[in-house]
Amino acid sequence: MEGEGLVLGPGGASRERYGAGGRMAQWLVHVRGMSQATMEVLYSSGVVFAEMLQTGPPWLEQFWLWVTFLADPKCVFIIFFPLAYFLEQKVGVAVLWIGIIAEWLNIVSKWLLFGERPFWWVYESELSNEKVLLRQFPVSCETGPGSPSGHCMITGAALWPIVTALTALAARHSSSRLVRLTPFMVYFFLLLAVGLSRIFILAHFPHQVVGGIVTGAMLGWMLEACVPAERKLGFYISTSLALVLGAIGLYWGLIALGIDLDWSIRLATKWCLNPEWIRVETRPFASLCRDAASTLGLGLATRSSLYAQVRHEPLGWTQRAAHAGLALAILHGLNAVVQPENIVLWYCLSFLKYASFPWVVAALVPWLLRSLPHAQSRPRAE
Repeated sequence: MEGEGLVLGPGGASRERYGAGGRMAQWLVHVRGMSQATMEVLYSSGVVFAEMLQTGPPWLEQFWLWVTFLADPKCVFIIFFPLAYFLEQKVGVAVLWIGIIAEWLNIVSKWLLFGERPFWWVYESELSNEKVLLRQFPVSCETGPGSPSGHCMITGAALWPIVTALTALAARHSSSRLVRLTPFMVYFFLLLAVGLSRIFILAHFPHQVVGGIVTGAMLGWMLEACVPAERKLGFYISTSLALVLGAIGLYWGLIALGIDLDWSIRLATKWCLNPEWIRVETRPFASLCRDAASTLGLGLATRSSLYAQVRHEPLGWTQRAAHAGLALAILHGLNAVVQPENIVLWYCLSFLKYASFPWVVAALVPWLLRSLPHAQSRPRAE
């Protein structure tokens, strides 16, 4: 086979095999070697940086763990979406939609970029034999590839509409440039904290975090203008199917090319210090299930009879807070439902839960609070 020439030794053997193309083959081997050497430097320096973070003040540990929890992609669906929706409906829909697209793109990117994760790389590289003192945490053992950081990329993209909405709100109430820039400053400091937290728990290397932050901000900026307004149910069904079929098609296409896409699951299982820390929800297809379900759920919510009754109801700030609080409580309860051990049932229940979340936020909660006797007797605007 022609491709076998790339693994031949230097000198005449390669040139004899390829003739005039021998130099090109040698150049490709040389470039690949340089690339591997560069990645080794990035990985090694990243481990040193992670060790430095872990030797910081003990009180910072809980802070980093809290930040990495807050930036978990599922929080886009169960925290940021309902909060943004009751700030302004179109902002909430934008948060959900951009979060879905960003997570799907993150899945695909990880399949193509093959990023290592520090918690297994230190053992595979035998760097652990050099007395590198690193700790794993229950949230360290993610099973997907590491590049780019999903926490940074997905959260960064999904929060962009909130930041721009708060910036516009600040501009309407203040002429101070500092006040108008505050939402963006908080946004970038938050993403910086998320990135550091991911390095701290050994989930990512610094370059993966930087890539996630930059990509997330760019996606948020580009996709904000592409959020669909209320469309027909068929649009959401076809989009949900496209997400599933597109990802599955790429998955099996890469496997047909001889690419092993389960390598990261094996390494995570091999080097995670506690088998109970390996979670199904960190697998790429769990994220895909969430995205497809949420897309379908958004369509079902906006076409439901309950939504038609409440869609134009004006809300004061006190009522918005009440709606957001109730929505967060219901979504937290649904998310806390114990998942079955059977993998098929796990995916089915996960799909049903995430498909119901948009309906709960956009239709059920407003309808419930609207139906209360005291709510009907009070003016809706404050």
